[in-house]
Amino acid sequence: MASFTRGFGGRRRPQDDRTPPGQTLVEDWPVMSAGATPQVTPEDWTFTISTERGQRTWSWDEVHALGVEDVTVDVHCVTHWSKLGMAWRGVSLDKLFAEVDTSLGYCMVHSSGGYTTNVPLAELLGGRSWIAFEADGAPLTPEHGAPARLLVPHLYFWKSAKWVRGIEMLAADRPGFWEDNGYNMHGDPWKEERYW
Repeated sequence: MASFTRGFGGRRRPQDDRTPPGQTLVEDWPVMSAGATPQVTPEDWTFTISTERGQRTWSWDEVHALGVEDVTVDVHCVTHWSKLGMAWRGVSLDKLFAEVDTSLGYCMVHSSGGYTTNVPLAELLGGRSWIAFEADGAPLTPEHGAPARLLVPHLYFWKSAKWVRGIEMLAADRPGFWEDNGYNMHGDPWKEERYW
């Protein structure tokens, strides 16, 4: 069952160079989830990348030791809301993948609670994605993915998996949870890649 923030009320504004087609700007941050909210503490959280050569796992402290950075990005949800200029803190996936040897090109992102989403590896590298711990100047709340979520701002927000725990490398692309239920395999908001 999906849950939504009460009182969602965005406002339309004329199309500009930061708002993809069909989106409504919001000041708040709507909560949208399928299923129960996992409760994971930073002490219990780990992140694992599984490849054809084995697994590499980091603890909360080990991920942070790779170098936390501040980024400001726009985020766009498939349900037609956008929030511009969101401040985030996290670790670039470039830093994690620098410690991993793989020739595979596709990723299945795994979260606590069983959620999955697919993303090509090329979409995660090159300073395009982060494991985020904070948003808008505060630690993530459980409803928004605490203790950590994936942040892939150039794709629709369902690709920015909440409660992220790891990435499984794949030889071929395959659908995750929402993709299996009719969402687009890629999810580019500028092309309105919402559904199959």
